[in-house]
Formats: sequence, structure tokens, C-alpha cells
Amino acid sequence: MALRFEELDFQPTPMGEISLRRRYDPAARQDVYEVRLGDEYLMSSLFTAAERALATLALDVLDTGPDTGPDTGLRVLVGGLGLGYTAHAALADPRVAALDVVEYSAPVLDWHRRELLPDTAGLATDPRCRLVQDDFFRRMGAAPQDRYDAILLDIDHTPDHVLHPSHAAFYTADGLRAAAEHLTPDGVFALWSDDPPEPVFEATLDEVFAECASHPVRFPNPITGGESANTVYVARGRAAR
Repeated sequence: MALRFEELDFQPTPMGEISLRRRYDPAARQDVYEVRLGDEYLMSSLFTAAERALATLALDVLDTGPDTGPDTGLRVLVGGLGLGYTAHAALADPRVAALDVVEYSAPVLDWHRRELLPDTAGLATDPRCRLVQDDFFRRMGAAPQDRYDAILLDIDHTPDHVLHPSHAAFYTADGLRAAAEHLTPDGVFALWSDDPPEPVFEATLDEVFAECASHPVRFPNPITGGESANTVYVARGRAAR
């Protein structure tokens, strides 16, 4: 019989104690993996549609020719590893030749290297994937070392509900312009958010990027018996200044 609850890891970090736990959910009739930071709930393997859509919606707007391969394929940066669903979905696209995943928390990287998460096992050993411990926001504010065809971000709850006050500056026009410097000229920036599309943030994206779209991603919620939704913002190119 499956264990009702098991704490797989619990470690201190500069942002608080982070834990990975597995529990059997009778409503969903499956094991569910959950992450908490202190008393704050971060993510669950029960709801992954929008995390996967973060990758697929962004990559779908990128045009690549028939000769795309290891030397000409897409370079992608993921900000925030979490349970790994965005990175896993990106690697499912055969056009992706290189994927850098920047994660602040060493324990999260360790979970994947130990393959504690069966749905996304293999990320740490995929030759196209590089797991990097770093501060994504610090990296975006620094001079570009590489330029990417897509930057996919899933760290904060929403642009105005951040995990740490230092993240807030990223979601301004200046912060997004700095991030755009890390993209190729026609590259894509995409962001996951827990809330419905926010007009103020949409206007900020319009200041920076030439093309912007907000995609509500709906999915069944076995806990409530109804439907829930997240948002994926997709922006491309540079706005005229």
C-alpha cells in the first residue's frame, strides 16, 4: 500500500527551509510531489499543464528551418527548475540543441541529480541540458555571456507576488529590457503566472517587446472537482523606442 505521506528532503536555504514531499492524493488517485518554502506552498506535480505550456507556447512561435540540428538548433534558458516540467517539455522539442536551467536552490538541483522526481527523471543526464546553480535575476541584470532563442521563467507566483523583494525590479520595463539583451534579435521571452492576465504587466511587456500575447491555460482540478487556470505570457522581438 502506498504511503500517505513521505518527506523526501528538507534543507535550509538562504530564502528559508525548502522541502520536497510525496503524498498519496485520494481525489486524484495518484502520488503527488509537492514543494514548500517555509510555510509557503510553491508547486505540485498535480498541476503541470501551464508549466509544460510555458515551453510549448514559447517554442511554437519560433521559426526554424528543416536543417535544424545539433549545430543549428535552438538555445533555451529556463529560469527556475522546480519539479522540472518546463525543462522536460522543452527537451521534448527536437529543435532544442542546448538547454541551460538556472536554479538558485542547491537542494532543488540535488533532487534532480538524485532522480527523486519520476515524471522528469533524466534531466540531469541529458547531454543537451546543463543545470546551473545561480541567481537568475542577477544573471539577467549582468552583461550577456550567451544569447538564447527563448528564455522561459517560472520562479515567482506572479509579477507582483514575488518570492523575494529583490525580484520585483525584473518585472519593470527596465528589468525586462535587460533580460531582452540575453535574447537573439527575434528571440522569445515567456513567463508563467498563477493569476489571470494582468493589464498592467501586459502594458509593461508592450513597452519592451514588439509582439506580446497572454495565454490562459485551463486544466481540471481534482481537488475542487472544477477547473483552474494559470497564465503564460509570450513576448517576442524588440519594441521601437
